[in-house]
Amino acid sequence: MGWLYQNVGKPALFRLDAEHAHELGVKSLALLGRVRPLCAALEKFSQLEGSAHRPIECFGLKFPNAVGLAAGFDKHGHAWPAAAALGFGHAEIGTVTLHAQPGNPRPRVFRYPAEEAVINRMGFNNRGAAALAAHLATLPGPGRRRIPLGINLGKSKVTPLDRATEDYLGSFRLLADHADYLVVNVSSPNTPGLRELQDAAWLNPLLAALVAENQARVVAGKSRRPLLLKIAPDLSFPQIDAALGVIAGLGLDGIVATNTTLARAGRLASANEAGGLSGRPLRRRSTEIINYIARATGGKLPIVGVGGIYDEASAGEKLDAGAKLIQLYTGMIYRGPFFARDLARALADRQRCCR
Repeated sequence: MGWLYQNVGKPALFRLDAEHAHELGVKSLALLGRVRPLCAALEKFSQLEGSAHRPIECFGLKFPNAVGLAAGFDKHGHAWPAAAALGFGHAEIGTVTLHAQPGNPRPRVFRYPAEEAVINRMGFNNRGAAALAAHLATLPGPGRRRIPLGINLGKSKVTPLDRATEDYLGSFRLLADHADYLVVNVSSPNTPGLRELQDAAWLNPLLAALVAENQARVVAGKSRRPLLLKIAPDLSFPQIDAALGVIAGLGLDGIVATNTTLARAGRLASANEAGGLSGRPLRRRSTEIINYIARATGGKLPIVGVGGIYDEASAGEKLDAGAKLIQLYTGMIYRGPFFARDLARALADRQRCCR
């Protein structure tokens, strides 16, 4: 499978505009997800079984393996039903905003093959929380899925910062019934001003309101949903400490580290495209932040590690640094659709060898 992608699939896709290739991939997976017999057969081929199958328990959920599909790939929630067939142990859809929005003008996705990197400035293009909720209502819900489904929530571009809380609350109320867990994304570099919400003065009231809304679900006889925060790799350690203080004070369930970066190091220093950088160049900084969070919290806060995962070593170091789960997206662009399956198997073998 890997040879076929590297020698046939990847050259063909890389001849297309990056976003066009992305859309083709999403449509292909959406079609696969609707062909249930084929999807089920591929799940048997891709998912761990027997002694290799050791589910991971994290923030009250069970994951068949540690490898997840990061937010950003499946913005509209159409491709995730096929994620398990590719070997993923969970999928995160979105980012979704309360209001539908087209995102930034095209072109807005740029590949850098020599660095196995991507720069994107998509701008949270999506059809809005109500449309996603209506779509998810037609599909199996929490507890009836092959793998857990996360929903990544962002702020609508038209909403000013001082109205951000009600914007996130609107999306939460529409989507919580359909999510196994939810992620509060305040770290994308592609929505003006969004990263200001990582400052404790903004972050504390925002997360406090979402935590209260989550508890209100319990009072109403519904299930509380695990709630996580996604942070940027460009935060300083004192800024991370402040965010961790908010998380600890409010009792959030975990953290996703990290989003894309604005930094341009090495050969990418001359890249003149605005947006968030993902892929191999993010590896070291993401792992550094994961390690810092794990040490700062005594390993008690579940961490989902994201950024620069392109082989077993880069995935394993995230787990060694303290991540409980990992996610990837750019790595799949360069390694192929079954990269998650290969990685999950390699990590399972690695885990058995280390026992």
